[in-house]
Amino acid sequence: MAPPSRTVGRVSTQALLYGLGSGSYLTINAVFFTKIIGLSASAVGLGLTIAGITTFLAAVPLGRASDRISAKKVWGLASLVEAVCFMAYPLASGFASFLAIVMAIGVCKAAGGVGYGGYVLNLYSDEERVAGLAYNRSALNAGFTAGAGLGGLALATGSDTAIRLLPVFIGVVLLVNATVIRRLPELPKPAPAPSAARESRRWVGALVNRPFFTLSVLSGVLSTNQVVLSVVVPLWLVQETNAPRVLLAGLLATNTFMAVSLQSLAARGTDTESGAVRATYRSAACFVASCVLIAFTDGTIEWLTIVLVWVAHVVLTGAELFQAAASWGFTQRLSDPARRGEYMGIDQVGQTIGSVWAPAVYTFLAMNWERTGWFTIAAIVVLAAVVTPFVARAAERSLRWMMAGNASDDVPSGQHA
Repeated sequence: MAPPSRTVGRVSTQALLYGLGSGSYLTINAVFFTKIIGLSASAVGLGLTIAGITTFLAAVPLGRASDRISAKKVWGLASLVEAVCFMAYPLASGFASFLAIVMAIGVCKAAGGVGYGGYVLNLYSDEERVAGLAYNRSALNAGFTAGAGLGGLALATGSDTAIRLLPVFIGVVLLVNATVIRRLPELPKPAPAPSAARESRRWVGALVNRPFFTLSVLSGVLSTNQVVLSVVVPLWLVQETNAPRVLLAGLLATNTFMAVSLQSLAARGTDTESGAVRATYRSAACFVASCVLIAFTDGTIEWLTIVLVWVAHVVLTGAELFQAAASWGFTQRLSDPARRGEYMGIDQVGQTIGSVWAPAVYTFLAMNWERTGWFTIAAIVVLAAVVTPFVARAAERSLRWMMAGNASDDVPSGQHA
């Protein structure tokens, strides 16, 4: 499918490259950390947890920096530094060097996320913004799939050398990615820095934009469909059903195909607040339907179990696609165009808070409460979806109020009405 515009196509090239690197990395990282660096599983878990906390804490300050400096420059620099970090992986020889690298990569991912969001939301026109973001996501998923295949080939060789060199390859891909970012169109330069007093008011105001932050948390809750897809369903299938384990490969292939080919279709009509609300309802309906279907697969005959799990997985992938589109619609409509990076940072923090608990809670509910647990998961999603439109309207009012206040701050003294 052709991109909505040439500009979207250029950004999608970057998304394809980044997905290629990410897919390769996620496929081999566990083996690389334990077999090549020689870390224990607990050390890997501790290091990744510390890196995750670093990423969480860095998001908002880096978003503010991307607004003041340049979203594109922050994004490109993040890709460049991340490339260097991956090339340094083969030199890691213990926990300290491993921790330094994963923390640096975490900061780069935070910077890249806010830089990308701040740049792309202002680069794309209103008419193409959501469609462009959907096309970018499809390209990212395509790259991720190719990268996962490449990582799988490296593992299949059984060669430590192949696994050791793959991070270097990822670093090269990220260097090319940084070059692609550098060649993207420039946005207008940021406005001159405001006075200290005015900057303090605007900075504090953005941080306490509670409705937008709350909406981000709700978006995080609704995005937990990915936790069910990648964690809970595989565990349920293996431990609680009579379905063959090879079905997991078919489920992954189905999810990948749908994510690449149907994201743009799912995003249609979500470029308005009302459209984003409708997509939220569709996502929640799909999520709930999948929970109900899966809840009844623990006592069915094998062929029926396979059918129910597969249909539930298809519907759950629909929840993923609709929720992503709704999130883009809300973000583009309810964030200040002059402070996109800052709002992207706040959105990252909110979405993390809304979803970080889900692997532990959902796994406990499904595996211990079984059918009641699946219904409880569905109830959590319904509650988040019902509250979302009210919070979105509050976020819209808050944004209008804040932008009006910022505009009045920009009027020179003596020229107020």
